Amino acid sequence: MADTAFYCILSHEGILAVRGTDASKFLQGQVTCNLNYLSDSHSSLGARCTPKGRMQSSFRIVSVADGYLLAMASELLETQLADLKKYAVFSKSKLGDESPDWLRIGLSGGDDILHSLGLPLAAEADSVVHHNELLALRLSDGRAELWVPASQAAAVQAQVASQLPQAPLNDWLLAQVRAGVGQVMGSTHELFIPQMINLQALGGVSFKKGCYTGQEIVARMQYLGKLKRRLYRLSLADTQIPEPGTPLFSPVHNSSVGEVVLAARSAEAVELLAVLQDDATQDGRIHLGSAEGSTLSVLDLPYTLDSDREIQR
Repeated sequence: MADTAFYCILSHEGILAVRGTDASKFLQGQVTCNLNYLSDSHSSLGARCTPKGRMQSSFRIVSVADGYLLAMASELLETQLADLKKYAVFSKSKLGDESPDWLRIGLSGGDDILHSLGLPLAAEADSVVHHNELLALRLSDGRAELWVPASQAAAVQAQVASQLPQAPLNDWLLAQVRAGVGQVMGSTHELFIPQMINLQALGGVSFKKGCYTGQEIVARMQYLGKLKRRLYRLSLADTQIPEPGTPLFSPVHNSSVGEVVLAARSAEAVELLAVLQDDATQDGRIHLGSAEGSTLSVLDLPYTLDSDREIQR
């Protein structure tokens, strides 16, 4: 169903809110993306890193009237909220878990519904449109997200359901895998730097915004380093979906050569994103879970990496 029109409830993520007069100043020093690019009509991917440049979380960030909403994996939200509050103590910012306040609906082929709700969303990736307390945003592969306040959730979901079939979360994640958009989960917390999941190629890292936690490491890797591990898309002739963080192996190495980032089932196989050592993919023999595990095949990503373009933000 991932190639057809459907809707899906995005139950795997929560909403971390940062509101208040200092929200922008506070977050600008905490996240990889440049908040100056955000507006009522533009969202962004982003991440929050440790001082060593390892991602504690990744998210989609949206600007609202008095601050920002960050959609991230639900299992990360509590710890990220607690940690951010420690740094916000002297800031005029209010942080909270607003997951119960929103229903987030993923739409594949749902632009007619958005129009009927007064949300004519542009085709450009990261575009945002607001109307009647609803907001919609465009993803890089053409899909859209519809964010609905809890007070309107039942009515809006019923309207969406009258026009589109509901699909399981797997179908939404399969489309995300095919779009090549990695994501930090609880089991991959602090495993990757942003470039390992190609976040810089998706507009989620700014190299001109100035300092933020982990910025020195992330910038050094972009300008001076040689990245030996990066995101790949692969297929697996298996029925079991591997969990994020599952190790991958190659016969030419005596240890793990990477980890699963995100996986979902297609009609024919399991498709996944994984961070892998480049030399392991060149050998071509990659196995799941152990050196004797199921064999994976490398697939193409839908975008190319361009370091010159990536550093312009």
